[in-house]
Amino acid sequence: MAAMGTQGWGAAIVGGLVAIGCGLGWGLLNGFFVARAKVPPLIVTLGTLGMALGLAQVITGGVDLRDIPTVMVNDIGFGNIFWQVPWLAVIAAIVVVIGIVVLHRTRFGLHTYAIGSNPEAGRRSGLNVPGQLIAIYGLSGLLAGFAGWLNLAFYQSTTIAGQSATNLSVIAGVVIGGTSLFGGYGSIFGSIIGLFIPATLQDGFVIIGIQPFWQEVVVGAVLIAAVYVDQQRRAAALRGGSRPRLDNLLAHLTSRQATIARELSRPPPAL
Repeated sequence: MAAMGTQGWGAAIVGGLVAIGCGLGWGLLNGFFVARAKVPPLIVTLGTLGMALGLAQVITGGVDLRDIPTVMVNDIGFGNIFWQVPWLAVIAAIVVVIGIVVLHRTRFGLHTYAIGSNPEAGRRSGLNVPGQLIAIYGLSGLLAGFAGWLNLAFYQSTTIAGQSATNLSVIAGVVIGGTSLFGGYGSIFGSIIGLFIPATLQDGFVIIGIQPFWQEVVVGAVLIAAVYVDQQRRAAALRGGSRPRLDNLLAHLTSRQATIARELSRPPPAL
């Protein structure tokens, strides 16, 4: 956007498309490493995070860029759609609603839950597990690129160094919101609620004057506690002998495919 030398919507839109495209490409690369190269997801996430931060420093020469289009900052970053409702909140709400619909009301979302619960069972029921994983990571990268564009509009700077610990806060918030690191459980709404907890803790530290260095300590401790609770919940479900919700989903998908196959195999009724 800075290279275009303009402050209008043209440069802002081009910058948004580039951010989304880069995020999508980076997400697909992550998906390939996980689904095809069989590298553990956590290692891929941490490794590509370091690569992304390093490349950003190389491209910018280690200096945060601040030449942001004025309309992008005034309208998206600090503008209100009506009364005191900011555009950023409206955009976030729209993305959340679309995400909930996709996750709970589409085949893509159901298959995502299914392979998260049991990839092998999903493969046996006919799901393209590697392709689904790559698509999920691609979508995640796309949304990350869009979020980066919104972040740029709000902070008016690339803030590269300030994003080094963002992944820890995000993981902690998502796990606190009920998403299992072992797969198969979680919701977008729960993740939103969970993300407010680390953010509230960090803001509270600023208000009461605690050193910023302690913020990362507390966020890390909260993450460990959330994972421990998740493990205990998972162990309790296994001891209780209850069938996991996503196993029921796989059974439903399999039975539905079998029903469709039987219907198609029936001879047409005689005239």
